[in-house]
Amino acid sequence: MKPSLSLLLAICVIVSLTGCGGVFFVGGAFNPGTSSISGVVSIVVISAVIGDRGTTVQVTFVTFQRDGVPSTIGFCGDQRDRFPLQQAVRANFTPGQTCASIVTIVTESSVVSLQSSAENGAGAF
Repeated sequence: MKPSLSLLLAICVIVSLTGCGGVFFVGGAFNPGTSSISGVVSIVVISAVIGDRGTTVQVTFVTFQRDGVPSTIGFCGDQRDRFPLQQAVRANFTPGQTCASIVTIVTESSVVSLQSSAENGAGAF
């Protein structure tokens, strides 16, 4: 039963990642192999999947909505607090076999707070 469950989980992850219309692959001298996804976070679920050598890996699956199209990415570890629901988020990450490793995350609220600080003269040099 265990190999069947592993195969089913692997197929689910592959199907969800291949259907990611909102994922952009970015290569270059600064961050080769990094990818980016953006949209409004609609679902955040933590799960355990079978990784390399049969080990269990904690993965946070995040669904982004962009132009009415959902895209789901699995990020390594418990990342639930980094993806606030109903917020516009851009995540830069390095894809992996079992899950993606986060490089940076920018939320709409952090952009707004930076603009507010700049308007009030805070942080000006």
